[in-house]
Amino acid sequence: MPTFRETFIETGDARIFVRHGGDGPPLVLLHGFPETHHMWREIAPILATSFRVVSLDLRGYGLSSCPPSDATHTPYSKRVLANDVLAVMERLGYARFGAVGHDRGGRVAYRLALDHPECVDRLAVLDILVGKEAWDLADARMALSFWPWSLLAQPAPLPETVLEKAADAVIQDAASQWDTPPAAFPAQVRAAYAAVLGNPEHAHAICEEYRAAATIDREHDAQDAAAGRRISCPTLVLWAANSALDTWYGDAGGPLAIWKRWADNVTGEAVRGGHFFPEAYPAETAGRLRNFLSDH
Repeated sequence: MPTFRETFIETGDARIFVRHGGDGPPLVLLHGFPETHHMWREIAPILATSFRVVSLDLRGYGLSSCPPSDATHTPYSKRVLANDVLAVMERLGYARFGAVGHDRGGRVAYRLALDHPECVDRLAVLDILVGKEAWDLADARMALSFWPWSLLAQPAPLPETVLEKAADAVIQDAASQWDTPPAAFPAQVRAAYAAVLGNPEHAHAICEEYRAAATIDREHDAQDAAAGRRISCPTLVLWAANSALDTWYGDAGGPLAIWKRWADNVTGEAVRGGHFFPEAYPAETAGRLRNFLSDH
């Protein structure tokens, strides 16, 4: 993103790395695992022709800091990560904005929309379900296919050791599964992502985020469900065709039906490219996002 400005923004206990540029309504892009903000390297410049694009590294990832955690994993809950995003956008002068998140970033994005509906005017979530739904519907397929959910949530230091000692293998696994086209992860991108996983401080922070997903994040989702809290802004759901989301949840009505339990105004569709479709087909993904975001 050569024309984007780079900065670090303090959000309280975290120091968040941010790249931002473009002109138009503000829009934040949130990455997943095992990625960093670099996953948006081709999408962000396209969207910057119509939006003021902010891409950042979530705490614990990329160039952002790794604050200490605690026994409840609260410092790495999606609620706290969402508050980081809110602080970044406020610091940049944006009180209301669009939010797009893939994978882990999608979970931060929907938490942001649930906790701060006055700030999120449009939401796009890419290849995820609400965490509570994914856990409630989990079966052997999920345990075997989505191994980071269970492995990285195990007590320290086993999962940290796996990430540190086998970072290249983890990236290779991601790049070779879930119908990922080779173009999604060129060699230099794999190396950049592996460098983060292999760093002990980041490995621990990332595992803490997965531990939070298996515990406190589920509690927050359950509290929202019990209270009837819903996502009020227009919501776009995109998921990979012939993937887990596309094929596992037919009995529950599929991804759109599941998301309609949580959001009032949902549209979406399956797209080609596997789980990492934003990196595999950035122009197509950017086009779908721009069409949705420009309609509201």
